[in-house]
Amino acid sequence: MKKVIRITVLIIILAVFVITIVYLYRKSQEKPIVYQTEKPFMTGIIKKTVATGSVIPRKEIEIKPQVSGIVEEIFVQAGKQVRQGDVIARVRIIPDLINLNNAEARLERAKIAFDDVRISAERQEKLYMQGVISAVENQQAQVSLKNARQETDAAEANLELIREGVNKKSGKTTNTLIRSTIEGMLLDIPIKVGNSVIETNNFNAGTTIATVADVGDMIFQGKVDETEVGKIKPGMDLLLTIGAIENDTFHATLKYIAPKGILENGAVQFEIKADVILKDDHFIRAGYSANADIVLDHKDNVLAVKEAALLFQGDSTYVEVETSSQKFEKRFVKTGLSDGINIQILSGLTKNDKIKVQQLNGSGTMK
Repeated sequence: MKKVIRITVLIIILAVFVITIVYLYRKSQEKPIVYQTEKPFMTGIIKKTVATGSVIPRKEIEIKPQVSGIVEEIFVQAGKQVRQGDVIARVRIIPDLINLNNAEARLERAKIAFDDVRISAERQEKLYMQGVISAVENQQAQVSLKNARQETDAAEANLELIREGVNKKSGKTTNTLIRSTIEGMLLDIPIKVGNSVIETNNFNAGTTIATVADVGDMIFQGKVDETEVGKIKPGMDLLLTIGAIENDTFHATLKYIAPKGILENGAVQFEIKADVILKDDHFIRAGYSANADIVLDHKDNVLAVKEAALLFQGDSTYVEVETSSQKFEKRFVKTGLSDGINIQILSGLTKNDKIKVQQLNGSGTMK
């Protein structure tokens, strides 16, 4: 009985040993690599460059006040359409004390002079009626009275202008009412009621009351790298992708390329501008970020392969073509236009050839 048990244990140990050897042998045998293949195909290839930028109004105006003072009232809000001449806000003038004092003194002097000339003219009029003086002397007295009255009116008007920014003679015309200078949409009103504002002058640009723009006439303004700027020219078609508007694109026509580049982040960038063709079903807000695809060249219905299938030997380009099952030969080809994914094949392949799909090994190189 013990002998049977001993033999059984030995057989089990031997079987486990044989199975382990067979498993390790099979595992050590490398499986043959089966390469995938693909055929050349007919497609269209578009070579393009991308410019980043934003969509802005062609005509955008900052409205400035003509007088300094405090904003007393705002009549509109951002987003409203305005016409040329529409009132945006009203400014209350805070007069300069020196100018105010001079204007008040001028008015007082004018009133004193007017009273003196008026009394003299009335006396001259009585003497003329009595025949004591001639008509010429009476006429001179009346002219002096008119001049004194005119000086008084002018001094009074000047004082009203300094105090209120408007006088009786000007009627509704006043520089305290801030009006739009163009027709368009109010993009921004950066001031609030109670803010102090400064008028535009030779030494100061003045406080911006509002920004008005024609949002019906938009342009794309972006930048192109110096490596691509030599490939573009005015009149080219741009395809705009606006980040805020999904699943839709807009066409634009390139109109301007800056003659001088600007160094940004170590690269020279050139500004470009393009007219945007708007769509009725989309409202584009000023300042939307956008990417513009500029078509540099295109080929329709050409024979092409995936650019990843190409291999290089010196200055030559080749692919590996299947001659029989998993047997490949090197074949040199001549390439044309590429879009970074597909590349045009000018010669060396036909539509029926099967090309080896290159695979990456662990180090990231083709095998």
